[in-house]
Amino acid sequence: ICLSGNGDSLLIRLGKGFYNIKLTEEAEQKVNRSRALVEEILASNKVVYGITTGFGKFARTIIEKDKLIELQENLIRSHAAGVGHALSPERTKMLLALRINVLAKGYSGVSLETLKKMIAAFNASCLSWVPEKGTVGASGDLAPLSHLALGLIGEGKMWSPKSGWAEAKFVLESHNLTPIKLKPKEGIALINGTQLIASLGCEALERAESIARQADIVAAFTLEVLKGSTRAFDSKIHQVRPHKGQIQVASRIRALLHSETYPSEVSESHRFCNRVQDAYTLRCCPQVHGIVNDTISFVRTIITTEINSATDNPMVFPEMGEIVSAGNFHGEYPAKVLDYLAIGIHELASMSERRIERLVNPALSELPAFLTNNGGLNSGFMIAHCTAAALVSENKVLCHPSSVDSLTTSGGTEDHVSMGGFSARKALTVVEHVEQVIAIELLAACQAMEFLRPLKTTAPLEEVYKLVREVVRPWDKDRYMSPDILTVTKLLQEEKIWFKVKPMLDHFHSVQSEETRVFSPTSTMKDASTSNSPSPKRRRMGRNVSVSSSK
Repeated sequence: ICLSGNGDSLLIRLGKGFYNIKLTEEAEQKVNRSRALVEEILASNKVVYGITTGFGKFARTIIEKDKLIELQENLIRSHAAGVGHALSPERTKMLLALRINVLAKGYSGVSLETLKKMIAAFNASCLSWVPEKGTVGASGDLAPLSHLALGLIGEGKMWSPKSGWAEAKFVLESHNLTPIKLKPKEGIALINGTQLIASLGCEALERAESIARQADIVAAFTLEVLKGSTRAFDSKIHQVRPHKGQIQVASRIRALLHSETYPSEVSESHRFCNRVQDAYTLRCCPQVHGIVNDTISFVRTIITTEINSATDNPMVFPEMGEIVSAGNFHGEYPAKVLDYLAIGIHELASMSERRIERLVNPALSELPAFLTNNGGLNSGFMIAHCTAAALVSENKVLCHPSSVDSLTTSGGTEDHVSMGGFSARKALTVVEHVEQVIAIELLAACQAMEFLRPLKTTAPLEEVYKLVREVVRPWDKDRYMSPDILTVTKLLQEEKIWFKVKPMLDHFHSVQSEETRVFSPTSTMKDASTSNSPSPKRRRMGRNVSVSSSK
């Protein structure tokens, strides 16, 4: 399963029901070989963990042969002990897709019949009731995966678009499906792994990448309406500290601000102001947003490996003729990087909230207080900023890593756990808060633009403005604000801001090989009369603007 980094990954699309699943012939052969070894070991009466023994603390308890199926059924029932809100159908479908992907690798020992019944349930969108809480992230996500398996064996609750919520056996029956009849080893094979952490982590990762791209656009818009300088994004600055993410963000912001390709009347209006430099949340966007991008890239490598790994226990190796008990179920890898993702992506909201403060504070913006006319009668963006501050404060608590904690479970057998389920859930919450804060900043930047008219900004930022104004009208007086925040949050979640601007960024980089370096009080040009080096060539770039060529 690929995490592309370009919009929704394959897993996200599977969750949305865009694709069905079908096994390859190679996968079927691997599954059959793996199951054949399990049957061979059962026939030889060997003692193997989880097949002929109990689980966890009961690993040394030998189970009678006529009780082996009951052992697997009891495992599912007893371990389905989660609490909390149920996963959405999309998230449950992602969870089921990942579990199928693990079993199809042929290291789990399930029968082909059982795996095909799981795939049929996936393709029919027959989805078990899976509460989000209850996993400690080792031995895998036992509670949520047990709930997932419980529906598949015809017990508990299930949902489908056709039936809604109902008893699992009736939901399956309404789609001409039959419950799974567990065989020895199959119960533990269905529930041992990190798929809850990984599936929620995939969503958090995809949404983090989406909002990170768009946060650069919104930050550029805010810098523009606050009449900031473009010089902090000069490529020369970032070449001498060449972090990949930093260079990427600076390049993106340069393409959005005043240039020969996309001139800005707003930028020209304050070209000869006496401001020396901008606040950190404006001029340090490449340095702060940049590490967010690099964090996302790192997390992507770990999560991509995780969702394509065999995380079962015990693991079946037909080529060796062995079933080995080990620890691939431990969720420390995804837990750690999802804690890291939350810490990284939070900085986008931290920066954004401070920029919102600059937009609504007349002492910092030279704009009307709280971006409203008739202040006092109208409060404008006063409480919208408070909402952003509240979300950022919540994120500070949520960014405490859950994976630094561990509580011994299963009578001391499982003496170190990852707590990765909470790492994944809170990473999603942090990303959601970031989306909402960036939406408030975008609304504020568009409102600020109203006070700069009739001046126009760059073509890309004008397109962003138009897109927002298609769904949210300007504020000429106070009105119910929450729906507007939700509407623009949805614009960001659907990446409409990014898709509107991306072709214009590509065009900029295809046609403008030289940077537009304009005169500014933030830079000092050496007087040609006192320099031994050749004077820089200069050419006119529109009204009141000259450009120094680096050639």
